[in-house]
Amino acid sequence: MLEQYVAMRDEVAAQLPHAILLFQVGDFYETFGEDAERTARLLGLALTHKSSKDFSTPMAGIPVRTLDQFVEKLLAAGVCVAVADQAEEVGSGLVERKVTQLLTPGTVTEERHLNPDENFLAAVATGDGYALSLLDVSTGEFRCAAFHTRSALYDELSRWRAREVLLAPEMSGNPALLADFQTRFPVMLSPANFDEEAARAELSEVLGEVPKSLGSAALVRACGAVLGYAKLTQQGRLDMVRRVVRFEPGAHMRLPDAAVRALELFTAQAVGGVTLMDILAGTRTAGGRRRLRAWLRAPLLDELSIRTRLDSLETLTRAADLRGGIRSLLYRAHDLERLAARVATRRATPREVASLARTLDLLPEAVRLLAAQDGLLGGIRARLSALPDVVTRIRAALVEDPPLRLGDGGLIRDGFHPELDELRRGAIQNREWLARLEATERERTGIGNLKVGYNNVFGYFLEVTSAHLGKVPADYRQIATLKDRARFTRPDLREREREIARLENAAQRLEAEVFTELRDSLAAHAEALSEAAGALSELDVVAALAELAVESGWTRPQTTSGDTRLTQARHPVVERATGGKFVPNDAELNAGRFTLLLTGPNMAGKSTYLRTVALCALLHQIGSFVPADHAELPIYDAIHTRIGASDDLAGGRSTFMVEMSELATILHGATHRSLIILDEVGRGTSTLDGLAIAQAALEHLHATRAHTLFATHYFELTRLEGEHAGLVNLHVAAEEDAQSNNGAGGLTFYHQVIAGAARQSYGVEVARLAGLPAPVTTRAAKLLTALNSGGDEKKLLRELATLDLSRLTPMQALEVLHKWQREVGEG
Repeated sequence: MLEQYVAMRDEVAAQLPHAILLFQVGDFYETFGEDAERTARLLGLALTHKSSKDFSTPMAGIPVRTLDQFVEKLLAAGVCVAVADQAEEVGSGLVERKVTQLLTPGTVTEERHLNPDENFLAAVATGDGYALSLLDVSTGEFRCAAFHTRSALYDELSRWRAREVLLAPEMSGNPALLADFQTRFPVMLSPANFDEEAARAELSEVLGEVPKSLGSAALVRACGAVLGYAKLTQQGRLDMVRRVVRFEPGAHMRLPDAAVRALELFTAQAVGGVTLMDILAGTRTAGGRRRLRAWLRAPLLDELSIRTRLDSLETLTRAADLRGGIRSLLYRAHDLERLAARVATRRATPREVASLARTLDLLPEAVRLLAAQDGLLGGIRARLSALPDVVTRIRAALVEDPPLRLGDGGLIRDGFHPELDELRRGAIQNREWLARLEATERERTGIGNLKVGYNNVFGYFLEVTSAHLGKVPADYRQIATLKDRARFTRPDLREREREIARLENAAQRLEAEVFTELRDSLAAHAEALSEAAGALSELDVVAALAELAVESGWTRPQTTSGDTRLTQARHPVVERATGGKFVPNDAELNAGRFTLLLTGPNMAGKSTYLRTVALCALLHQIGSFVPADHAELPIYDAIHTRIGASDDLAGGRSTFMVEMSELATILHGATHRSLIILDEVGRGTSTLDGLAIAQAALEHLHATRAHTLFATHYFELTRLEGEHAGLVNLHVAAEEDAQSNNGAGGLTFYHQVIAGAARQSYGVEVARLAGLPAPVTTRAAKLLTALNSGGDEKKLLRELATLDLSRLTPMQALEVLHKWQREVGEG
């Protein structure tokens, strides 16, 4: 048996080098040797030893019934799992075993191993730039894209959050590239075949051809590699994959990973925090949730597409009955996308096929609800082909609540298959004979307590207590003696037992054949099922966004040619967290006002204001209403952010280095159509260095005419309002109290953004609010007073250091001299 185990493990390792083989031995899945030690460590199992006079090997196992929960732990740890099941009944010799499942984090398809979100397997290759392919085996979604830079590749890969990545040898074999990749993406990296000829063969086999849209060899290699790996784990079945979609990153708003993180679209920065996805995700189906995530990942650049989505939301916000009917219907729907994929690969269980029928039953009602609609809703109606023959056939074939597994029996309705009905009738008739046997034998023998029993050892038997053994007829044959009774059989009883077993086994085999035939016939409708699934998911998203808009008082944004105008805008996450007590603000950016310099104390709401504008822009371009009383927004080609501070300890980069790297990406990528959100640039170094960098970056962005919101504590920058047309000072209102309860000064935040520059940063007051000891804050206040009174020379040096003389006109230079002269005259 161990030789069989080692041979099978080596065969698996040739394909999946680091997989763990779970090897069925009776009621347990066992591992041996080094795999046992690894398994015990990963799963927290007791390590035992299998020993004889010739050998001793470590052994660790799990009960067969607990397979799923332990597989979950292994997949979560980034470990591939091969499951070898016994393929025959245990006899006197070595039991045949076969690998029945290859499970990896990026290719699982069983619902019990999946979360509701996407489950992407990614492949990355290089050539003329970088190529990325993404495949969700659970739904059949297959897409790819090419990138000119590694940073663009990384941004895209971050958004799709692949659970497993295949790296081409030119990347996995380069230590520096591999280390950089692993630092950014702590996911399981798996080997695959990136040979171009092999890739073309895989594409031709699965898709029927190598799509011309792929173009580059790198894309062909990436797509072929992901298909080959998926085909290996699915053991040849990729029928759910019908096309590959090449998407152009430039066709959607550029949303770098830094922006996704800073705006907390999918992951909250605080433990247990709320994300924008959490606010938006009122969807009723798993497919709808996945579609919403896809919309958030790729905001639109096409005005017509944005307007089409907004029109559908407006229709649903105005029609409460229609919206409520749709959402009530969707509440009863199962995950049609994944069910369609399971059907396409002929792996759907009886219960999944029944769930498919229940979901398809809803489509005619959905079509009726959308009967009078046009635009996006009309298009959804057209795609919701009801497939009535499919539903009728499933309903006719399956019982209402079929068993989970095919081998459990009792899943085909009576009357659907005459031969199956005949086998069942025969089995029932024989069981009825057994049911009558006890009564007839009691009457025939005069033994009043005679019983007909059954167990796995003897099968059916006649049981007689010791007191009545003298009445046992001659045609009884004793098969067991117990303490106070004996068990007997008869030739006709044995014959009936064999006949029942024969009929029930034949019925079970025929049931499996009938179900398999039914499932195979459904696979022919996989394309239509997938189309209907996509339409249902899209309907779920627009209905959920419409419901949110009504409940939260959001408004439809108007698309402009270049101006942003927000009235009483709110941050959707903060508003939810404050229970509706959020202080809204206005925002305006246009050709004469495209750089907003925001000052004010910490905790006053500068970062919230910046994020509010960015989130309103993002929501507009996914086709959603926005949290404002009135909204006019342009179509931004990108949202770039630099918010917050974080070290990259693993990569050996300080907070300041991370900040500068992200700033460099923004400065290189910003255009006049971009929205730039910067918060406290330059704070990670000395004051003069930071001020110089902040001013230079601000002036560079101002020259691009990008819409820029720049929050800072460098008050020296506020003078730029008079030097650069289009740069406007704003500040967040706060007021210092003369005396608070403890005798020290206090601070009141109004969270209102108003025109002009802040007078001071109130740093000491904020420190006092944060709970610093009174002696510390008192000393800090005295030091601050001394520094301010004696710091005129430093202030002058700062201003001199940040002046760009080459860009000053003679008149501006005279104005600076005049300002300094006036300040000297004022003491």
